[in-house]
Formats: sequence, structure tokens, C-alpha cells
Amino acid sequence: MKLAAASRGFTLVELTIALVLMAAIAALLYGSLSLSVRTWDGGEAKMQQVADLRTTQTYLRAQLAAAYPQRMRKIQGFPLLFAGERDEVRYAAALPSRVAEGGVYFFRLAVVKNGDRSLLVQERTIPDVNALDMPDFPPDADRSILAEGIAELRIAYFGRPAGTADSVAPAWVDRWDDKQRLPMLVRIDVKPEKGPAWPTFVVEPRRAPEAGCSAWDPNSQTCTGV
Repeated sequence: MKLAAASRGFTLVELTIALVLMAAIAALLYGSLSLSVRTWDGGEAKMQQVADLRTTQTYLRAQLAAAYPQRMRKIQGFPLLFAGERDEVRYAAALPSRVAEGGVYFFRLAVVKNGDRSLLVQERTIPDVNALDMPDFPPDADRSILAEGIAELRIAYFGRPAGTADSVAPAWVDRWDDKQRLPMLVRIDVKPEKGPAWPTFVVEPRRAPEAGCSAWDPNSQTCTGV
């Protein structure tokens, strides 16, 4: 009586080929999974960036629109607390009571470097309107970070040159020197270090300069008393 032939197993070559195929399939699956994770993370980061952009723009639009024509009481000419440069703007506005005790603060919007970080910040301080000099921002001024990774902030101002009558046509300028009138419009462009530039937004200050003045001369467009 003959015994049944032993079952034939895999050869070494067949096992090697099978292991290579399994390794290739695992590599493809891992690559697909990694790509999916990176795509998901990129989408999440993009959504967060868009949300931060909208929040920052909404906040700045509302605050600049409500810029207050605060004047210095002891300086000749009673100048406004407003200064506009190409890369920063300083203005007076109310701080919401939910943030602190409320009231009118002096703000500075600019891009600053902090190590290797480039930040869009808003500094604030309580102005002394009875001081003999225009206020500045001390090193310990309160600061809020509005956005990170900002390469450039560009601001333009629409209005008439200082001391001119209403008959003069307004124009866009990179610097606002008029200490008696706020600009008619403020245009802000923000360029991140990565990705597309933010949509340009334009703000119209709603307060007339005479609102912060008890005696306004419409002919000379100046404040003669506060």
C-alpha cells in the first residue's frame, strides 16, 4: 500500500515575490493615507486662515468706521489723535466694555517682527488728552495679535490735502498729515508670507471731525475750541 504524496509547499522564489508584492501594496496604501492626511490638514489650515481673515477684517472694519475724532486739549490747534502712514495707522476708538473697562483708547495697527514671526498687531494705550505732546506707545503697551505670517501691510487714505477747501478734489495718498480732519476713506491691503493676498477692504470713518470739537470753523476747516 502506497502513502499519499506530501502536499507541495511554496518555493523560496514564490515567497520572495509574495513579500515584495505585499510590501509594494503596503507602501501604496501608506502613501495614499499620508496624502489624505496632508490634504485634510491643508484644508483645515486653509479654513482656519479664511476664518481668521474674516474675523480680523470684520473687527477692523467696525472699529475704523467708528474712529473717534479725539483731540489733544493742551496743544495748539487741538490736533486729532490720528496719524496715517503707508505701513501703519494710529487712531482713537472705543474699546468694547467686554474687553476691558471700555472708553476711548489710542490704537496702532502695524506689522511687527517677533523673532522669526511676522505679526499683524494692534497696540492700545489710554491717551492723556491734556498732555503737551502727542501720545506714543510704550514698550509695555497692551498688544493683540490679529494675524501671523504677514509679509506686508499697506494702507492708503482718501481725502483732501490739509488746509484745503471742500472744492478741492480728494485723492488717494500713502500718508495722512491733516491734524484737523479724518480721511474720508481708509484702504487696507494685507499680504501674507504664504498664499494669496487678503481681499482689499475700504472703511469709511463715520464721525465728522467737528464731533470732537466744541467750536468748529467751517471756513478754515479747523477746530478753535474743545
